[in-house]
Amino acid sequence: MHDVSVVIAAGGSGRRMGGRTPKQFLLLGGAPILERTIAAFHSLRAVREIVLVVPADCVSRAAAIVRRAGFRKVAHIVPGGKDRQASVFNGLEKCSFRSGIVLVHDAVRPFVRRDTILSVIHAAGRYGAALAGVPVKDTITIESPGGSGFSSRTLRREELWAVQTPQGFHFALLQEAHMKARADRFHGTDDASLVERKGTRVKIVHGSETNIKITNPDDRKLAEFLLGEGRTLQWRPKAAPPRAR
Repeated sequence: MHDVSVVIAAGGSGRRMGGRTPKQFLLLGGAPILERTIAAFHSLRAVREIVLVVPADCVSRAAAIVRRAGFRKVAHIVPGGKDRQASVFNGLEKCSFRSGIVLVHDAVRPFVRRDTILSVIHAAGRYGAALAGVPVKDTITIESPGGSGFSSRTLRREELWAVQTPQGFHFALLQEAHMKARADRFHGTDDASLVERKGTRVKIVHGSETNIKITNPDDRKLAEFLLGEGRTLQWRPKAAPPRAR
């Protein structure tokens, strides 16, 4: 069994959500989204440590959440970088179990399922790199160059997957991929793209349609619906947050 570190990327400002509060700190069913996301990993025996990466001006806010919820596995809370890739790199620098597996997960995916996490851990241990994803249902087309508004090519839906997190890797593999990307000034769409760039294939495991990423108000409404349907961990915050004034 591999030791598992988890880097939760919570460095976004949440501009698409509107308002002043970063989306990872917005309440969902009475608890911050970030708190629910941490809980999904904290309950797993395989997870040895969790590193949170948050905006520099939100470190104390994240620390308060960790203390209130009693998340003992949260080993570090570190400021994020100028973008998600830089933020994940900052988180990797604080990981302790460098001969094990590291998972990278979006802070605003609080509905990630236990079986999805365990499947990614298993596949990463076997293949070196793995990601959660779901088959694409819609037909996808590519727009002609220059923003013409016309379709130039329709892709084969049977070959397409919508990528989710967590993504899991042998720690050394992901660290090397990040170092190479920094040296080359390359910016990838996610961590798997950095590893693929080094020539390593990434194993796809089935995620869940409910493992949504909450990035805008409509996503938040869907999240409230899913929460009401009970499609989340059987977990409640230890103490209710203070009522907004």
